[in-house]
Amino acid sequence: MRYRAILPAAAVLFLGCSQSVPRPARQFTVEAPQAWKSGAVDAAAADVDWWAYFGDRGLDLAIGEALTKNSDLRAAAARIAAARQETRIAAAAGLPELSLGANRSRQRQNFVGLPFPGLAGKVLSATNTNTGLSLNLTWEADIWKRIEAGKLAAAANLESREADLAGARLSLTAQVAKAWFAAIEAERQVGLAKASLVSYETSAERVRARYRAGIRPSLDLRLALSEIDRAQALVQQREQQRDAFVRQLETLAGRYPAGEHVLAEDLPEAPRRIPAGLPSELVHRRPDLISAERALLAADARIVEAKAALRPSFALTSGLGTASNKLVDLLNPNVQVWNYVTNVVMPIFNNGRLKAGVLANEARAMEAAANYESRILAAYREVETALAAEAILAARKQALESATRNALAARDLAEQRYRAGLSDIITVLSAQRTALDSESALLTVRRARLDNRVDLHLALGGGFAAAPPAAAGAGVPAA
Repeated sequence: MRYRAILPAAAVLFLGCSQSVPRPARQFTVEAPQAWKSGAVDAAAADVDWWAYFGDRGLDLAIGEALTKNSDLRAAAARIAAARQETRIAAAAGLPELSLGANRSRQRQNFVGLPFPGLAGKVLSATNTNTGLSLNLTWEADIWKRIEAGKLAAAANLESREADLAGARLSLTAQVAKAWFAAIEAERQVGLAKASLVSYETSAERVRARYRAGIRPSLDLRLALSEIDRAQALVQQREQQRDAFVRQLETLAGRYPAGEHVLAEDLPEAPRRIPAGLPSELVHRRPDLISAERALLAADARIVEAKAALRPSFALTSGLGTASNKLVDLLNPNVQVWNYVTNVVMPIFNNGRLKAGVLANEARAMEAAANYESRILAAYREVETALAAEAILAARKQALESATRNALAARDLAEQRYRAGLSDIITVLSAQRTALDSESALLTVRRARLDNRVDLHLALGGGFAAAPPAAAGAGVPAA
């Protein structure tokens, strides 16, 4: 008799043992090509620390510091911790729940109007005390996979959060790399503007000497002094840009934005090797695609959960304990009490609420599937765009290098001709401006090429040597 309340639960415990949760069959129209269309790439994959390909020790340190101190990553990690507890809550729903209870009640009851002899005008009362100790069990059989579907949805949501964290880390590394390159370019632009200012000042001194000697008119001097003012304004503009990029870099790294971060002397060269892997690997690599696929899985599981609510539910409630009006008898086996109740509940009429829940979850799953396919297309577009830009930027860099060499040579020749009295100041100033613009444009295209390489690694999902946490066992369907 002692275990009569427990054994019925154990007898049907395995009725709710889960098999695979059924999932709707979905067809995606996006087909991965055998190779990338927009440029020749290395079939080998990049390392996890993809930024190491730039060979910039300062960049390595800046990204390492950002990954350690960035507050956005800590927020994403906290969301994962919350999702992990939600999976525990969902898993607990499929297991028997035990609770231990103790109660003690005291009651006084009055007997009014009873014709007892000698009690006329008096109220007869009695006081009762009852004490109980119980062990209770509650369990629901998961016949229709409702609980199992909830567990699957919670697990998929956890994996989606983990993929979001991997995506946040990847995005942060890309932001730090771009801020690093932008700050270095701005520093070089400051140096270039200051060098141009010195060149303008030298030319102005020569013009001033010729003006005082009566050789050149005041127009030449005014033009030369105007270029000095323009160069000074350009220096201030470049310094402001450098300061903004340095503070942005410090903020991303979790530092106070004091504008004191030490930069490298020059931009690194973009590596010739482009490790891109195969197009078919992209859906398994990009954290946002993994997150979208996990969201789709969770939405499919919610459909099963909603459909199960339309069917009967089977639950068992059982209790075993003791009850007595004496506290000392709580552990006495002779005052044992027990009960068990089997509940079968079948929804009959709820004004279409449950069916509407099924339709709503099916619509959300269709939305998740469309979003997933849209993200796949966007991912391929981003990779192909970055690969196409790689060749274009390389050609621009080569053209600007040639233009810079010619502009510097023309500037030197114009200055020599002016000193020899064979040219006017307008030609000199024009040549100096052309040289400055060419050098500045070359710096900009060098940085743009590095930024594009960062965008390419970002589009590819970062490094390939190890999968993000959500990729392991994700079962991502092939596009």
